[in-house]
Amino acid sequence: MSDADDSLPSHLLVDVQGAATRLLAGGVVAIPTETVYGLAAVATDDDAVSRIFRLKERPATNPLIVHIEGPEQLPDWAPDVPAAALDLADRYWPGPLTLVLNRARTVSDLITAGQDTVAVRVPDHPVTSALLAELRRRAGHPVALVAPSANVSGTVSPTTASHVINGIGRYLGPGDGVLDGGECRVGVESTIVDARHSALRVLRPGAVVIAPTPVPPNTATPVVPGSQSSHYAPRAAVTLVTDSAELPTPRGRQQLGLLAPAEIDTPAGYLRLGSPEDDTEFARGLYAALHAADDARVTQIFVVPPAAGALRPAVLDRLIRAAAARPDQAEGTESGLGS
Repeated sequence: MSDADDSLPSHLLVDVQGAATRLLAGGVVAIPTETVYGLAAVATDDDAVSRIFRLKERPATNPLIVHIEGPEQLPDWAPDVPAAALDLADRYWPGPLTLVLNRARTVSDLITAGQDTVAVRVPDHPVTSALLAELRRRAGHPVALVAPSANVSGTVSPTTASHVINGIGRYLGPGDGVLDGGECRVGVESTIVDARHSALRVLRPGAVVIAPTPVPPNTATPVVPGSQSSHYAPRAAVTLVTDSAELPTPRGRQQLGLLAPAEIDTPAGYLRLGSPEDDTEFARGLYAALHAADDARVTQIFVVPPAAGALRPAVLDRLIRAAAARPDQAEGTESGLGS
């Protein structure tokens, strides 16, 4: 384990060896990645994959991302990989980039939600890389994992092992576990790219920024994780504002939270949830701030998004979806703050 938190309950924590044992026995294990913690199961174990859907209360129509050890495993999942996709894999793997490709016939419908496509990535975290290597050593062949975020669907994604345990941990059984790899360094989910054609389409923004290209004609857009209008949501209402002048004065027993760039002061009566210096810090601390708001029983969170930076679109995407419980905020943000 790396940077493990000694305060976490020992009965749920496993090391790489224990995680491999439990996964190969059909269990599920929360694993760290550079983006967020994922709730992992062996991708070829339909029973374990089905259990992930039940634990997360995840709709069966929401496909999963297959996590592989390296691009040499791609033919097992997507035998027809265009040159443009191979170029992306060469440039960004391991890393926070997911490629959507035409699936192999052997890929389970559970993973793809019955679609003709499969989403694949190579995670960039030393603990999970060691786990994938250990699974390969024990099995005698590469072992892929599915690993959607280790939380109840629609809620805030976890970026620490504590977030996992405080959230979905109560639902894990004796054959499951949590592999603590410290705080996730990126903090928002991977960029998802439809890479089935030479013209690439970004289906979900993330840490890897891909230049937009023309959309291929007569090509259906596959459903991908994180595409729901309401997602990544804390219990508190999320409201996006452009600056501190738009912040209301707290009334009565309201507990209001503020997440804003460091140069913006905290008005009286607000709980400061984060003061990121740039878009990278904003992304890394976003979900931790939303978890902290829930822990503090904040009733409404006001967020001033980063004004610039490569990660701004990914941060704004997550905030708009988190605010979607209040449609007036989500719609106003899209038109008022741009993309």
